[in-house]
Parts: sequence; C-alpha cells; structure tokens
Amino acid sequence: MKKQWKVGDLAKLTGLTVRTLRFYDGIGLFSPSSQTDSGHRLYSEEDVTRLYQIVSLKELGLSLEEVKAAMSGSGMQPLDVVKLQMNRVQEDIRRQEKMLGQLRYVAKMLQGKKQVSADEFTGLLQTMKAEYDKPIMDRQNKWEGQLNLLGALLARRGGMPGSKEES
Repeated sequence: MKKQWKVGDLAKLTGLTVRTLRFYDGIGLFSPSSQTDSGHRLYSEEDVTRLYQIVSLKELGLSLEEVKAAMSGSGMQPLDVVKLQMNRVQEDIRRQEKMLGQLRYVAKMLQGKKQVSADEFTGLLQTMKAEYDKPIMDRQNKWEGQLNLLGALLARRGGMPGSKEES
C-alpha cells in the first residue's frame, strides 16, 4: 500500500501551513488524490511531487495563477522544475561569486595599505545594490502581475465596482 498523509501531517512534513494547503485546494491548484470515509484529505506520494513543483515554481517568482497555468497546460515534469531551480541557484551563485571577488580585491588592497579608488568602491556598491534590489524588484513585478490579473478579471466582469460607465 502506498503511503498517504493527512493534511496536518503533510503540513508538518513540508513546512507549509494547513491553511495554505486548503487554500491551494480551494483554488484548484493542489487537491488531494483521495479522502477518508469521514472526508479528511489524503495526499499520495504523487501529490507530494506535485506540491514540490508548485512550491518550486512559487520560489522562482511565479504567481499562483502562473503556477496553475504551468502545471495544467504544459505537462511540466518534476525534472523541468528541478532544472529551473538549478538555473536559478547557478545565477545566484554567479552573482555572489562576483561580489565575493570584488570584496576580496578591496580587502587585499586595504590589507596592503593601498588606496582603493572611488571607482572600485562604487563598483562594489553597485554590486551590493543589485543584490539588495533583486528581491524588491521581484516582489514589485509579482504585484504588478497580480494587479494586471485583477484588472483583467474586473474588465471581464464589467468594470470596477462602483464605477459608472456611459454607453
């Protein structure tokens, strides 16, 4: 018999909340493959694989709507998600290595009692700022995407609540 988890057990196993798992079920993103006779959700090993894909795509910056589309439309395989994560981690490593190289250079200059130029410090500051700005820009892009989806939804439903459109 294959292993199955109740919602609370899956939440503990994955670090997600029961509320999140129920929300994912409610929006049709991640539903249990079965349930007990009393109606409790039961998740299979295949469900855990799907949840891994969902969480991974969210970590890559996709909105829930984008994750849902990716999971339903393209037949995305777990290997595809792992490769996406590997690419993201490699990019993060590349950026971190660039900053580490610049820091080592500046440290070497300072240890040798040599003058560090303003250009060298500004280059380091620009790298540091890019690292700081990335999560902010990712969050801004995510919000813009969600607002665009909301705008499209409102447009399909006939406009903004409380607005008066003339015919």
